[in-house]
Amino acid sequence: QVRFVESGGGLVQPGGSLRLSCEVSSMIFSNLHMGWYRQAPGKQRELVARITRGGSTNYADSVKGRFTISRDNAKNTMYLQMNSLKLEDTAVYYCNNFPSFDYWGQGTQVTVSS
Repeated sequence: QVRFVESGGGLVQPGGSLRLSCEVSSMIFSNLHMGWYRQAPGKQRELVARITRGGSTNYADSVKGRFTISRDNAKNTMYLQMNSLKLEDTAVYYCNNFPSFDYWGQGTQVTVSS
């Protein structure tokens, strides 16, 4: 079973930045299409950004121009650079295959607050 370990979350003021990391315990990471997802309190989990095994990217409209997804296949790691953070970006962020498997890591909390 592929394991996902997210890190890098924290408390940040509006307009600030954070960089999330996702370590994937799989020798086939380079063959996976991957995604960053988030779940805000009281809301369903949503796809924020995705990256194909070839490096093509796609973003939700709500984060386009502010977030950048990337991957380092040599390190089995995916990243999410988040800039110009807004209050509504507050959520637990998860990484997973795209489309997602039916199990999840622990996620990393991102809180945007003044």
